[in-house]
Amino acid sequence: MEALLFSQHTEDTATLTVVLQHAGFTVRSMRDLNQATSSWPEPPPDLIMVVVATAFDKAVAQIKQLRAHTVVPIAVLAEKCTNDYHVELLEAGVDLVLGTEFNSRVLLAQIRSLIRRTAGVPFFSLPTLTQANLSLDPGKRVVAMDDGEPKRLTQLEFRLLYTLMTHAGQIIPTENIVEYVWGYSGEGNRELVRGLVQRLRSKVESDPHKPRLILNEPNIGYYFNQYPDGTK
Repeated sequence: MEALLFSQHTEDTATLTVVLQHAGFTVRSMRDLNQATSSWPEPPPDLIMVVVATAFDKAVAQIKQLRAHTVVPIAVLAEKCTNDYHVELLEAGVDLVLGTEFNSRVLLAQIRSLIRRTAGVPFFSLPTLTQANLSLDPGKRVVAMDDGEPKRLTQLEFRLLYTLMTHAGQIIPTENIVEYVWGYSGEGNRELVRGLVQRLRSKVESDPHKPRLILNEPNIGYYFNQYPDGTK
């Protein structure tokens, strides 16, 4: 397993690296969250840990951006974290919020617990789906079209397409999509979903500007059209 650690302080980086290594992770450290959002690593890490000492509002905004890229568990160590800020972090998509004055043994146990809770069904155990002219292979995270080359999907693209295809013909409300794909409450995240839908359409639609497979029901949500040719 790999952990991505963000900290601007050398001492925190050294201490947390040891804790994460004891939890079974190899650790990559960065100083700036923007590095990850501008060039997201593939394959993604198994855990993201962020140390926030100042500039809380900026950190919340950056974590929202980070969450738009990944479903990876995010843990935050925040200095002097108020209740309001704690809530903001959780609503931004953070899975675990702790203070910076932590006990290493307790932190280690909480990290292990977080990984257990967020571990889902392995993609390779899911069956291949075929709808319309698409075939989705969860094991390889690849979508193949009748008239084109197979294309690899990101984690989020895969989760969205898998959700839509397994509920083909059903309109899924936007807030439910956020819960299925990102794993947290989706209220107020329409732009998050819209951006992901656009990226997915660019891979599965012959003309992304005139979609025939991934359709929108205005002000409600999205659905997968299993009969794009109009024949059942």
